Amino acid sequence: MKISIRHRYIKKVPVLEVVAEESKDQVLPLVIYYHGWQSAKELSLTQARKLARKGIRVILPDAMNHGERKTGPISPIPSVTFWASIQYNIIEFAQLVRHFDKQGLIESGKIGVGGVSMGGITTCALLTQHPEIKTAACMMGTPKPLRYIERVMERSAEMDFFVPKDLPLLLSWVANYDLSKVPERLAQRPVLFWHGTEDPKIPYEDMADFYQMIEGQPYAENSQFITGVGDGHLVKGEVMDVVAEFFEKELAL
Repeated sequence: MKISIRHRYIKKVPVLEVVAEESKDQVLPLVIYYHGWQSAKELSLTQARKLARKGIRVILPDAMNHGERKTGPISPIPSVTFWASIQYNIIEFAQLVRHFDKQGLIESGKIGVGGVSMGGITTCALLTQHPEIKTAACMMGTPKPLRYIERVMERSAEMDFFVPKDLPLLLSWVANYDLSKVPERLAQRPVLFWHGTEDPKIPYEDMADFYQMIEGQPYAENSQFITGVGDGHLVKGEVMDVVAEFFEKELAL
């Protein structure tokens, strides 16, 4: 199967559109897949190709302050550029979906979202406000962003990094996108969570605690959590295969 990789701009957002060559003009399920912190859309191409082979149109956007949108150094204040990038991802999601919807290229009701690390945090955030998302995959992200902000504050104090005391207030919008505060918004949608136990960047414990909280609840009956025993902050090829099979089952078949 030949895979088409098309570089384009959608309302000035640089993206890669990855889809089977013979299907690029057809109505297909759509997955928007977000990269991680200080990464770029090109580094998600392996996952995108695996998804495209399952009959899915995949859109890989560059987050603000990343890839083609990197305009300067990140803020010296921990977490500021990070959360600004996530906020732009959230803002631009509907614009990307609308573009393909207006072209009549999205198979009815078949919109998926996924991502790694920062992209996984974006994914969980989107689930709180976008019921049109049918299925999602959060890879080594966190559904507890408020707790993550707390951890950044604690860690910065330990390392004597300057952080404004009102940083939580400046990031107060995050409270509206904390999935752990409104887990019922999973709404029985199929969601795959994966996290490595030895992740040094985004703690495994937060994901594990979240899943323990929702396990057995009717709204989470179609969610699943896969633990990467001994894995760090890296999604391996075999895990990408699991993600592709998950989206195939829940979105493409």
